[in-house]
Amino acid sequence: MRTILRGLARADSATHVGVAQVLVGIAAIWAVFYFLNPNFLSATNLTNLALQIAAVATISIGVVLVLLIGHIDLSVGSISGLAATVMAALSVHAGLPGPVAIILALCCGLLIGLVQGLIVAAFAIPSFVVTLGGLIGWQGLQLLIFDSTGAMNLGDPSILGLTNTFFQPWVGWVLTLAVVLATGAATARRRRRRAQLGLPNVPAIIDVVRLGILAVAIVTVILVFGVSRGIPLSVVIVLALVVVTDFVAQRTLFGRRIYAVGGDAQAAARVGMNVNRITVQVFVLASAFAALGGILSASRLTSVTQSAGSGDILLIAIAGAVIGGTSLFGGRGSIWSALLGALVIGSISNGMDLLALPSPVKLMITGAVLIAAVVFDAVMRRRRAH
Repeated sequence: MRTILRGLARADSATHVGVAQVLVGIAAIWAVFYFLNPNFLSATNLTNLALQIAAVATISIGVVLVLLIGHIDLSVGSISGLAATVMAALSVHAGLPGPVAIILALCCGLLIGLVQGLIVAAFAIPSFVVTLGGLIGWQGLQLLIFDSTGAMNLGDPSILGLTNTFFQPWVGWVLTLAVVLATGAATARRRRRRAQLGLPNVPAIIDVVRLGILAVAIVTVILVFGVSRGIPLSVVIVLALVVVTDFVAQRTLFGRRIYAVGGDAQAAARVGMNVNRITVQVFVLASAFAALGGILSASRLTSVTQSAGSGDILLIAIAGAVIGGTSLFGGRGSIWSALLGALVIGSISNGMDLLALPSPVKLMITGAVLIAAVVFDAVMRRRRAH
């Protein structure tokens, strides 16, 4: 057993992401809030928690990609609000079908990412400055679209269905089987390729245990959702986005180039990588994820107001990525950190709401968690350097 635990720890550290530490932290947070309020771990509250973090987790996926190349995007909150506003205006005022309004809102996000990415890449302007300007400018455009209009209430079933659709448990069992089989096949393929190349493999029992942990986790989640309203469509969407994006980042040439640029952009350029093109592509993806996050948030709230995308959504999205294990210094992290970090932040916020803590206390606790995550990242970076 000790050998298996050591192997799992080495496999975790090999990705440069403290996934095990984050999971332990989540378990500790849940234990504390359960002790203070047993309703925290009820099926109903956990389902609500999953719905609450869907939008932020989606935005955080894009934030992770930007952080991996050594940049930062401060405009994701404003982009999410603008995309939600565009979708609502097209659906409510222009009368366009919901799917068309959603697609056009996503195109708006893609265009914004293209503009910002081109400015950063072509003029070598720090992304902090460019996206700070975007944060202000896109918020202004959002207010311009609203003009004198107040909140826009959404009524299109296809838009509301994004977060109000729940599947029966059997759908979850089918997805579980598909995920476990796909993960097992990918693991076997990786082990076979490494053996053919003469590279060492971890003991087979470690891969089996990791696959078993994954299966148990998915089954537990499905059972919890089944007790409540069912499996939320928004959760399926977020998990699919995380799995696909993680596959792209870990298993494709484009993904390896992202890590290479974040590790050392000058070295990446010397070996022939088009750093500017990769930068633009990542900013486009980040804005698209921000737009989709805004759409999911509007669907859950069933309306869009002038404050959409403002407040602490930007800080929470960035905090989630950092708390989940992605480095602020580039080149280290995993797409899964977006989901894990959102789960940490969402759990803390949800638990404090159940305890009816005042807003000042909630803000101070959330800020302290973010600072602790950044300090931990800096300490781990210093230790690896030595």
